Amino acid sequence: MHITRGFTGRPRVAGPGLPPGQYDAGDDWPVLSAEVTPELAPADWTFRVDGLVAEPRTWDWDEAHRLPPSAYEGAIHCVTSWSKFGVRFTGVSLDAFLDVVRPHGSATHAVAYSHTGYTTSLPLSDLTGGRAWIAWEYDGRPLAPEHGGPARLVVPHLYFWKSAKWIAGLRILDHDEPGFWEQNGYHERGNPWEEQRYSGD
Repeated sequence: MHITRGFTGRPRVAGPGLPPGQYDAGDDWPVLSAEVTPELAPADWTFRVDGLVAEPRTWDWDEAHRLPPSAYEGAIHCVTSWSKFGVRFTGVSLDAFLDVVRPHGSATHAVAYSHTGYTTSLPLSDLTGGRAWIAWEYDGRPLAPEHGGPARLVVPHLYFWKSAKWIAGLRILDHDEPGFWEQNGYHERGNPWEEQRYSGD
């Protein structure tokens, strides 16, 4: 298995890996959602990639688990100023899904959407090259529903609103199409090291 190393409260330890304006949440993992946590069983979960691709495809739970496993170990950063270190997400690299559907050369962006209807927009370059995962385990255990289980998108180098919970699919585009928070004043990219929290940052 490939391993890549890499939400309220007050600062505990300002570590060297802490982006500007962030604090270390320690053992806490605050639960922040734009929606009510759904009741979604693994047997009912699917993940689809379509849009500007050669072969649109939908995977069910078992089919997704047959792809090569991959894991991310490192930190995650929330736009509400907390960061969490030493996390471990296990699932499949998004590259494995994209290799199957083969995005067109004109593709530049993607809209990630959840089984709840939540959306978020990302440059395709932030989802490829071993930088993003579909994850169903956290710290060796099934991902809890309040944290996006049965499966969520994980894009750890961007603020965590980009890591859509209860992930249902990606729509591949040749332009940026703002998602929920981007339409409500958040930055179109969300790089924590540049404090890209809000539109215009």
